[in-house]
Amino acid sequence: MRTPIPDYLDELMRDCAGTRGGNVADYIPELSKVDPSLLSVAVCATNGHVYSVGDDTAKFTIQSMSKPFVYAAALEEHGLKRVLEVVDVEPSGEAFNELSLDDETGRPLNPMINAGAIAVNQLINGEESPVPERVDYILDFFSRFAGRELTINHTVADSELEHVDRNLSLAHMLRSYDVIQDDAQDAVRGYVEQCSIEVDVRDLAVMAATLANGGVQPVTGERIISASVARQVQAVMASAGMYDAAGRWMTTVGIPAKSGVSGGMLGTLPGQLGLATFSPPLDGKGNSVAGARIFRRLSQDMGLHLMATEPYGVQTVRSIREIDTFTVVRIQGHINFSAAERFLSQLTSHDIDTQCVAIDLARVSGFNSVGRRIVLEAMRRLAGDGRDVFVYDPDEVLPDPDLGDGTYPERMSDEKMLELQELHGNES
Repeated sequence: MRTPIPDYLDELMRDCAGTRGGNVADYIPELSKVDPSLLSVAVCATNGHVYSVGDDTAKFTIQSMSKPFVYAAALEEHGLKRVLEVVDVEPSGEAFNELSLDDETGRPLNPMINAGAIAVNQLINGEESPVPERVDYILDFFSRFAGRELTINHTVADSELEHVDRNLSLAHMLRSYDVIQDDAQDAVRGYVEQCSIEVDVRDLAVMAATLANGGVQPVTGERIISASVARQVQAVMASAGMYDAAGRWMTTVGIPAKSGVSGGMLGTLPGQLGLATFSPPLDGKGNSVAGARIFRRLSQDMGLHLMATEPYGVQTVRSIREIDTFTVVRIQGHINFSAAERFLSQLTSHDIDTQCVAIDLARVSGFNSVGRRIVLEAMRRLAGDGRDVFVYDPDEVLPDPDLGDGTYPERMSDEKMLELQELHGNES
């Protein structure tokens, strides 16, 4: 059986493909040449499964989406106390390139705005590090997050370095307050090359999922940062990742996120998954118009708002057993997107040799809309593969289980389930 998650993402992307408005960033000449019709979506679960649709092989520079990861690198290298001496963690309520520092401390307000990011960049690989060695350190760090060797787009970097007056002003301001010690030109070069690391939407989703997974890269299994650093980074993303739109974003979408002027956007759901989109046209805040719309839909459809009360984290698939002519799949807990994805991943990897498949919902407390949809679609595809599909639902947690084509799985009686349990030795 093929998982239906890419089909859901493809449908979602098509629904949002007609999003109008926004303009491709033109203050960096190379970015102005990007095809504005490019659109892609990727999701990476904390079990390492990656799903993507659209122009998911299109490469783009990471830009400001680099900021959470460089902040993570600084925290790992120096600890929170030292990093706080350089940059605070307060929402700024200002544009990403605002020329401002805290009135009392002289520090940038947070590491997600350009002033804060330039200051954080100067901590990496030691404050005395030459720019090339610092950039190599950052590139290797990002590659470990992505699980593959990334590269820098030097054409974009050179293009941006020809138009860095604003960032140079920020660097000179930081030097005047002794926040950074490096030459302003070198500080900006290091920051620009950090922003010019090239990724695709799948890389971003995996990198975001590493944060969501407490610092463990979900595909390679490598621990890259500590759980406390992952928590700190996501907390700052939640309050400041979307610049002066951060408050509205958190109340309406509720996903810790970071955008970039290349048109990318990444988000995390702690303990669940990483999300990413790519669509170059930006709104007035510098955020991808179509990307923001897709994130809103994902939040609504999947119940992903950080403040939502839906429970998660229970081991979804209790067991898969072959009993007589049946394969019995027992699932449990509240079935949201993450739980349904775990159900799908185990079901699709299991070699089903029986004619009949029974989905046991006796220990399921409920479904949200997307969890229900995915489980029903799995049943429909099993039936399409020629299986006889049954559902055991003693508490009717899945009422009206229409498989989407007017057909229904056969309801299994208590007596039949008891018979199968006895055949398997009264499994409990």
